[in-house]
Amino acid sequence: MKDTTETGETVLTNAQLVLADEVVVGHLVMRDGVLAEVGLGPARGTDCGGDWIAPGLVELHTDNLERHMSPRPKVKWPHDAAIIAHDRELAGCGITTVFDAIRVGSMAGEHEKRYGRYARSMADEILAMRAAGALKISHHLHLRAETCSETLLEELDEFGPEDRVGIVSLMDHTPGQRQFSDMQKYKDYVCGKHGLSEAGFGDYCDFLTALHDRLGAAHEAGAVAAAERYGAVLASHDDTTEAHVATSAGHGIRVAEFPTTKVAARACHAHGIRVIMGAPNLIRGGSHSGNVAAHELAEKGLLDILSSDYVPAALLQAAVRLGDLWGDMARGMATVTSGPARAAGLTDRGVLEPGQRADLIRFGRVSGVPVLNGVWVQGARVA
Repeated sequence: MKDTTETGETVLTNAQLVLADEVVVGHLVMRDGVLAEVGLGPARGTDCGGDWIAPGLVELHTDNLERHMSPRPKVKWPHDAAIIAHDRELAGCGITTVFDAIRVGSMAGEHEKRYGRYARSMADEILAMRAAGALKISHHLHLRAETCSETLLEELDEFGPEDRVGIVSLMDHTPGQRQFSDMQKYKDYVCGKHGLSEAGFGDYCDFLTALHDRLGAAHEAGAVAAAERYGAVLASHDDTTEAHVATSAGHGIRVAEFPTTKVAARACHAHGIRVIMGAPNLIRGGSHSGNVAAHELAEKGLLDILSSDYVPAALLQAAVRLGDLWGDMARGMATVTSGPARAAGLTDRGVLEPGQRADLIRFGRVSGVPVLNGVWVQGARVA
């Protein structure tokens, strides 16, 4: 498909343009990597046949890179190859900006094989790939600060403002609370992932609980300070109670990833904290961990941003489903475009307006499911 005119501009016309607060039929012009014109009615260019045109999707939290790093249990894949595969997969799903989630906070000794140290080296490889122009989409760093770990503070010290870390999230995976308040579900998850025996599971839980009691508070304070030092947005993870949210608000947290209860989500909104929920949760109709369903929060007006979490292709599908649920496609798409962009402090993308980055997606629908027909990053077609 040719979509570039003789003037070097890319013009898309006869499309449903998903604007900030409405959908209109019109055209747009991309020039020199930015949107030069967004207008009503037809223009001379590529006829989109009534397809939807929306801003490129912005992903704040995804485990997808880790999946490429370890495609099967105990299998390690070369990081450079993993980064490239991850980048191409996201581009093919309409994600044009990603905050690559990298765990900081590791274990030593017998637990190192489960949670080994890798953050600094992985960040270096992502940044090198980005500097070399090897990546199709826009990559930023998201440090997942695991407070229930042994090495968090020293790993955080390996990063600085020059790394342009975009997000630091406070993670606490101590057994019996937050995401895994249900110990049976936690047992099923951990034993399935690591092959632990009944006795081994009990020993592992005792180890983590003692570790959190010894270092958790200092690690949490250190992560908050590190985010300020980097100039990064601070996020919470798996808030469950009003007390969790009050602590988050006290830290200056602006984004709550995956609150596990309606109580926590409501408290987040009361404190002006934006709520992120998982797109797979919305598509599946519930949480795999037994926590609150994303659609319940959406119906209560308590869902602000979607994350693909562990299924990149779920992001667009879930946004469209929200558009149907709310009867407002512009509002649904904002949960994956302007919502996450503004939450992360990005003001140059996420809306179809002149002067914004020309990060766009074009999609149709087949049996209600969105089907991508084009993806552009700074005006260059990448998928």
